[in-house]
Amino acid sequence: MVLKAPHFDGDTYDPELDHLRLTTQLDRVRDLLLRHSPIWLTLSQVSAMLAEPEASVSARIRDLRKAKFGGFEVQARRQPTFGRRGIWEYRIMRPDTPGQREMFDGLTKVRRCSTR
Repeated sequence: MVLKAPHFDGDTYDPELDHLRLTTQLDRVRDLLLRHSPIWLTLSQVSAMLAEPEASVSARIRDLRKAKFGGFEVQARRQPTFGRRGIWEYRIMRPDTPGQREMFDGLTKVRRCSTR
């Protein structure tokens, strides 16, 4: 089964220029966070691992919360050591929603996590 990638939106979004780039970023951020789940990662860490700008990583993590991009449970917390400096870390949990499993059929080496 081939799933059509959902469309991004916004005033400055140009599908011809942005769709492939944003879809690729979203897939890479999602796959990385799922592979490392349940480990907490900062934007800086994800950015460095993927060679993507922190602002882009942050936007893609926000996208992952949206139903059309998977409806993930995105958890955020202040980083225990540097939280007073405004450093946050994130992790995502696989959605436990009927019909979502098809989105994960293509993923490999993903550690399954149960949500509480």
